[in-house]
Amino acid sequence: MVTSGGARFLTGPWVTIAILGLINGLVNITSIILEAKRDGDPVSFVEPLILEGSSYLLWLALAPFIGLAVQRLLPNSGNLPRSILGHLAPTVPVSLVHVAGMVIIRVICFTLLGGEYRFFGDGILLPLVYEWRKDVISYGVLAATYWLYPLIMARRAKPVGDRIEIREGATAIFLPPGDILAVEAAGNYVQFHTKDRVHMVLGTLATWAMRLKSHGFARVHRSRLVNRARIGAFKPKASGDVEITLDDGRVVIGSRRYRDALGSVPKPST
Repeated sequence: MVTSGGARFLTGPWVTIAILGLINGLVNITSIILEAKRDGDPVSFVEPLILEGSSYLLWLALAPFIGLAVQRLLPNSGNLPRSILGHLAPTVPVSLVHVAGMVIIRVICFTLLGGEYRFFGDGILLPLVYEWRKDVISYGVLAATYWLYPLIMARRAKPVGDRIEIREGATAIFLPPGDILAVEAAGNYVQFHTKDRVHMVLGTLATWAMRLKSHGFARVHRSRLVNRARIGAFKPKASGDVEITLDDGRVVIGSRRYRDALGSVPKPST
């Protein structure tokens, strides 16, 4: 299920991809026309427009699915090299859909114009392998866009005086550090838990852990930070984990790996 926060993760980079892809397509079209003029060949704006436009439309349609793959394969605390290798498998179906879709669009367009378009003139396997090599690069660029987008958005948020600025969609929210109970990773989003609600913010837990360290937040789990000033009690479990009770009554679990981060727990604020 894609939440409203997940939808923003998909649409934000998609707009960037659409704009940059349009610019790249226009550059390619003009390059084809200029090269044709240089070589003395007949110049037509329509043919390169169909060739570039069909590929552009397919990548726009496929981009959100690549974004979903990034959410699944590039978690905040995941193994980056392993995650990158994990993306090789989906490049195959993505490339097949890209090729099939753009060929159908091109055949329809050229047929309507009284022309002919042949893509598999040299067989099927060789053209598919050739296109797949190029599509791997395009896939990587789109995946990198979806990966970098929340990191860039997180760096835009900053402390303002005694408050923390977070951006929930297009809205800037200023939270006193003491109002934040816990912070949890949620895919490419970070959830800020306050007494009354949860704020979904683009970013990684690692980035926010560094930003909030000076405000008394401790990492107690690979996907969770807690405000040490809001801890009411904590109790070790037999597994080595820690059961942490916050001063509003909610209970979160701390991993034994991060148990030392709790240190000497201050008294909860009143």
